[in-house]
Amino acid sequence: MKRILITYFLLAAFFSNAQQSLTLEDCYALANKNYPMAKQIGLLQKKSDYEVQALQTAKLPKIDLNAQGTYQNQVTTIPNPLLEPLNKDQYRATLDVNQLLYNGGLIDANAKLKEAQTKTQQQQVKVNLYQIKTRINQLFFSILLLQEKKELLISKQEQLVSKRKEVNTGIKFGAILPASEKVLEAENLKIKQQLSEIQFDKKRLFENLSSLTFTTVSDTSELQKPMINTDETLENNRPELKYYEFQNQQIEASKTVVSKNNYPKLNAFGTAGYGNPGLNMIDNSFQPILMVGLRANWNVFDWNKSKSEKEALSISADIIATEKETFLLTNSMLLQEMNNEIKKSEEIIKTDTEIIALREYVEKSASSQLKNGVITASEYLMEFTNLYEARTNQKLHEIQLALAKANYQISKGN
Repeated sequence: MKRILITYFLLAAFFSNAQQSLTLEDCYALANKNYPMAKQIGLLQKKSDYEVQALQTAKLPKIDLNAQGTYQNQVTTIPNPLLEPLNKDQYRATLDVNQLLYNGGLIDANAKLKEAQTKTQQQQVKVNLYQIKTRINQLFFSILLLQEKKELLISKQEQLVSKRKEVNTGIKFGAILPASEKVLEAENLKIKQQLSEIQFDKKRLFENLSSLTFTTVSDTSELQKPMINTDETLENNRPELKYYEFQNQQIEASKTVVSKNNYPKLNAFGTAGYGNPGLNMIDNSFQPILMVGLRANWNVFDWNKSKSEKEALSISADIIATEKETFLLTNSMLLQEMNNEIKKSEEIIKTDTEIIALREYVEKSASSQLKNGVITASEYLMEFTNLYEARTNQKLHEIQLALAKANYQISKGN
């Protein structure tokens, strides 16, 4: 039983720690899922479904119930004493039915246009959501940098504590001045201040990340440094390109609607009812009414209205083409700048490694000199600080490189 309990608590601790781990992709997914704007994609689809459903009802019979009663000061008279004159008060109640038989597929064309418009609007939402990724990158890598700085400061603090013990030993034997311990103690307090600042800065950044992803991200969460590979040969997959494509599809659907507006339309109709007079106008009594028929309509000449509308749509397509071309040009320049930034950071990191190796050698030498009382604690601390400054710079450059790669991937749409 005891083993089971121990295993249970170990597993609970494992899953608790696992829940505190957060990747960059997790943040993207949370923003796409929870950001208020993301709800518009589903809402636009529902709106479109209802609108298409409303359009399709035009294929169903149109049924109207009509009733009227009138009084007129004159009626048609026939000079025949055998015929009773019509009543000046007349009544009529009918059920009218109209059924569309043919309109050239105009209803389906409008439905496809509505669907194309919805896809365009949904893609616009995706474009807007995509912009959030850049802001997430900035927050994510800022927190990562603070994590790296914290680890370096803790390591620096541990090494400083060890060095203080050596100095205390040297003070006891008179090899080192007593003031040296105070110098190291002051540096230790400075590290505590920096750790406190990092904690507050992390809390603020985590709050901003929580607001951006619309979820609660604990400031104790551990962010995982992403492994990002940039491939210049990959095809540009930015959502804006899909947006331009959907705009062109919408224009083509609009042209189809314009063309079908000029197709002939054929309707069947029927009227059934009761009235006084009925269809026989000289029968001055209530009679049943029944009439069926076909009605055709064809606008054979629209004064080039359709042609002008299609020309306007073609110009709209040309405008979209220029917008796409401008976007690709701007995006290409941005990618080139980011690629140069990546290569620059990679070269700087190589130099950082060499600098750290030299600083470690100098610090080791200064540490030996301090132990033997050759230099003061302040002189040693200068080299000690230079070493950790070099290590901090390397971590900074590594985070900058990762951020540049992440931004490159976003700019490429991958």
